[in-house]
Amino acid sequence: MSIRVLSGIAVAVAGVLLLCSGLVPTLMVADRAAACGPTTGAALTASPTARSTAPTSVGPIGDWNAEQVGNAATITAVGIRLGVPPRGWVIAVATAMQESSLLNTPGGDRDSVGLFQQRPSQGWGTREQLLDPRYAATAFYQSLRSVDGWQAMPLTEAAQRVQRSAYPDAYARWEPDATRIVAALTRVRADLTACQLTVSIHGWTQPVHADVGSGFRTASRPGHDGVDLIVAKGTPIHAASAGTVTVVRCNAVDVRTGRDWGCDRDGHPELTRGCGWYVDITHPDGVATRYCHLLTRPSVVEGQRVTAGHVIGVAGSSGHSSGPHLHFEVHLGHHTSRTAVDPVTFMASVGAPLNR
Repeated sequence: MSIRVLSGIAVAVAGVLLLCSGLVPTLMVADRAAACGPTTGAALTASPTARSTAPTSVGPIGDWNAEQVGNAATITAVGIRLGVPPRGWVIAVATAMQESSLLNTPGGDRDSVGLFQQRPSQGWGTREQLLDPRYAATAFYQSLRSVDGWQAMPLTEAAQRVQRSAYPDAYARWEPDATRIVAALTRVRADLTACQLTVSIHGWTQPVHADVGSGFRTASRPGHDGVDLIVAKGTPIHAASAGTVTVVRCNAVDVRTGRDWGCDRDGHPELTRGCGWYVDITHPDGVATRYCHLLTRPSVVEGQRVTAGHVIGVAGSSGHSSGPHLHFEVHLGHHTSRTAVDPVTFMASVGAPLNR
């Protein structure tokens, strides 16, 4: 895939992604499919000569080499051709990352082959067809679109509905990388999550659509400087407003030893303290937000500018946590306990109320 072709992809999807970018003052999407693009189907086709090798003009991106990025480009291009919404491209690329490390492998578990490790014996197609990345991607997308409500699901759940893997939570870890690669290939911003976003006239949006669990400084938790938003592991987390990423850090300590607990595994409500993987964002007018307990290393870096709705990572249970959720804080000033305010009250005041 040449740079010229990649430029064409960018032009093709730019109009679609404007609806999901948060770049307009107020965006209220009632119909996800209509907002994110057409969902008309396309017949499966396979060509014996269609197997891709690494496009020499593509990649590497991050830890992914040119061959892997070339296969991600093929998956993305197929999604565009089929009219799959951008969220689907990220799901497909993340799935292939988990299944094959984005390599068109000739074999695998039992009769699994190709980018998605699809099995001829399970009705996906012939071995020759499934070794054609374009056919394999088309088959994946068609199965994905048959899943009712897939665009509203966490990535790992949508991928699992298609793949039926023995490791259903494994897909979530690849969402930041898949988002980054798809964004780089299409030359648009990386807000390729579920497209239903509401950005208020004040420029704020909910970091996740979820119910509030533990509240702000309750009688039982007077030192709780934020609120817990209960979501499934792997749920994308959005920047609540435009700003600059000031902190990206792992903070999880084993209380028994004082040593690093690590953030690439679940924490514990009694044995671990700290936020786990977390992100701080500084917004205009001295407002700051914090996002704790992410599943994997956040998909943003310190100093990066983000807009409202930008995906900064995925929800998990790292650090001092008893289960998957997002701990969300709002501060009127630098991050100290003294500057914390109730996120429920603040978000309501800026037109982006929590609780769905």
